[in-house]
Amino acid sequence: MPSYRYTAYDSSGKLRKGVVESPSGARAGELLAEQNLVAVDISEVAAEAVKRGKVFSLSYHSLFCRGLASYLNRGIPLAEALRFLGRHSSDRRVAGACLHLHESVQAGKRLSAALQETGLFREDLVRIVESGERTSALSEVLNQVARQYTVEDKQHRKIRSALTYPVAMSVIGVGVVAFLLTYVVPKLTELFSDMGQQLPLPTRILLAITAFLRSWGIPLLLLIAVAVFFMRRSKRKFALPVFRRVRESITLSLVMSHLGTLLSAGIPLVQALNMASSMDANRERWLEAAKLVKEGFRFDRALEKQGTFPEEVIYILRIGEMGGDLPGAVRQVAEMNWEAALESMERVSTLVQPAMVLILGFSVGFVVLAILLPIFELSSLAG
Repeated sequence: MPSYRYTAYDSSGKLRKGVVESPSGARAGELLAEQNLVAVDISEVAAEAVKRGKVFSLSYHSLFCRGLASYLNRGIPLAEALRFLGRHSSDRRVAGACLHLHESVQAGKRLSAALQETGLFREDLVRIVESGERTSALSEVLNQVARQYTVEDKQHRKIRSALTYPVAMSVIGVGVVAFLLTYVVPKLTELFSDMGQQLPLPTRILLAITAFLRSWGIPLLLLIAVAVFFMRRSKRKFALPVFRRVRESITLSLVMSHLGTLLSAGIPLVQALNMASSMDANRERWLEAAKLVKEGFRFDRALEKQGTFPEEVIYILRIGEMGGDLPGAVRQVAEMNWEAALESMERVSTLVQPAMVLILGFSVGFVVLAILLPIFELSSLAG
């Protein structure tokens, strides 16, 4: 049962504070009145807790979506399903978030609005849940997005594991290079200066880089920190082209899969596009396509005219629409993009470690060469 923190005056006018368990805020006020307390403030403890902390991990997103979909498929009402999820969680923050969702849904809020209110769930989950609510297919879209989060989490873990060795070696390498630049290279520089000789080119380049970092290293770090801070505040994300393509493939797969379900259920294409569009951060392109379809364009022509969809997607939809099986073509596009996303993520995770080792090897090799060349030249001069 939810807990409520209260501030109230007793019959003698003394201010009292405490916590009371109650199914709702209104009932908490009634319980306090029965104790001859006049409440001046009542706030839900769980609601306060969920406003703190960072967004839940991908693994918990997957667990939450799969668990909630399982309860809904058994016929359990949404509010009760959320309460069960909260009760079965050993993490206090997770339990508090689920109880907050339970109270919000029980009070009449949509689940998507409650998820957004907590600030603990990803924005794409909020959009997907909103689409599921509008189409009465919440459990189905939750299962779909749970599968997506599971794959993403698995790939993230694989990439982190692949980066462990290169990162560890980078730390050790930076320590060794810092020692050499601090103690060895300055002495070599003095020797060459006393002998009237010029340092080798790689050594001069390394010294120039070191001097630049000494002068501008802290301002550069501050500039990067400020840029990251503003990107987080504006909720913008920087991603390499390969990751943008993966995200686009996953989005197309989710939207098309949901769209195929709606079309198979007999919902008209224009209405189905409006419903499924909320699963995409760039929902305007789907709304524009829906508008073109409403004006008389075929679906494939509408997507082609909109201009942001791949040619192979348009081609498959054109064949399906002309053959009278648009729902089947839409599902085929969904499967094709899902497989493409999986292949891309697998390729990236496989190539990350060799690429990092290669970059690290080149960097260390250059530093070693820059430090050893002066030593070799000193030996030749001494000989």
